[in-house]
Amino acid sequence: MAHPAQVGFQDATSPLMEELLYFHDHALMIVFLISVMVLYIIVCMITTNLSDKLILDSQEIETIWTVLPAITLILIALPSLRILYLMDEINDPHLTIKAMGHQWYWSYEYTDYEDLGFDSYMIPTQDLTPGQFRLLEADHRMVIPVESPIRVLISAEDVLHSWAVPTLGIKMDAVPGRLNQTAFIAARPGVFYGQCSEICGANHSFMPIVIEAVPLNHFESWTALMLEEA
Repeated sequence: MAHPAQVGFQDATSPLMEELLYFHDHALMIVFLISVMVLYIIVCMITTNLSDKLILDSQEIETIWTVLPAITLILIALPSLRILYLMDEINDPHLTIKAMGHQWYWSYEYTDYEDLGFDSYMIPTQDLTPGQFRLLEADHRMVIPVESPIRVLISAEDVLHSWAVPTLGIKMDAVPGRLNQTAFIAARPGVFYGQCSEICGANHSFMPIVIEAVPLNHFESWTALMLEEA
């Protein structure tokens, strides 16, 4: 959960988000080292009173500033490509959920069950109870079992939307007439918040996404209760 004045990312809840955080730190360290080196060279060139005519035409220097950037790009590209393939990999999901974007709410359908689906609307500010978050709470949460591979099929009914949950490392466009898919594993129980991340109209900022990860036995009890009420 994000908090006021937060600078970094939210704590990772899925293995994919952990990989993204590691890659962010890796790339940031490379950028920091490059910045320090460039600053050092600039300061040296400004402050020194010496000059060398060979610097103006040197094959060694040409080779160095060609090879070093190439090595740096490789050090960034290889981990990036690895994470890209991990994000597209979906292996034997235990549960499939279809998320549909509407103006301006989400609807969820648990496709492994015969008749389990519901709409999820934002709770108005005046109806919030103490401890709930403004503009982030929904009347129906998407409940999932913890430590289970979950596949989410994402589409939209009317205009472009985007299904995004930062702490899980997920952001997938919801496009009318097209079915996108993503997968994740919630590594720990909890309630995780997201929002529509594609401008979709006047109430774009009133489309929260709330995921509740619970132990498997609690999930089975919840599905049984929902099926009874359906």
